[in-house]
Amino acid sequence: MTDTPTLKTKLTFEDDVIKKLAGWASRNVDGVLALDGGMLSNLTNRFRSDADPTQGVDAQVGEKQVALALTVTIEYGKDMRQIFTQLCQRIKQDVERYTGLDVVELNVHVNDVMTKADWQAQAAGKPNSQHATDSPEVA
Repeated sequence: MTDTPTLKTKLTFEDDVIKKLAGWASRNVDGVLALDGGMLSNLTNRFRSDADPTQGVDAQVGEKQVALALTVTIEYGKDMRQIFTQLCQRIKQDVERYTGLDVVELNVHVNDVMTKADWQAQAAGKPNSQHATDSPEVA
């Protein structure tokens, strides 16, 4: 009788894969205007093909765990603690669901706060932005 060799397998991820997952998850959190200057929006243009979802996201990826750090711009008038909680929940959920890696650390640094109207005016014409004339909100 011959023994069948055991198949050895291993799944690993580049840091940028985890950064993209975190960046895309962040787009679904109301009140996050930008990741480290990379403009996001809750409007249709946020998924433009030339947007860089890794901007503003740092990741340290191991074989079973990941640590993440994000730098964000938050919309004025929104509860930053609630946005932080939603960011953590959404990113942890997406990274763990899609990769099986445990998110063991998640740090969020708020680098700016802006009204949506000010942000839209500043973002006009930038690759990761929506046009300032698209349904601006009055602050």
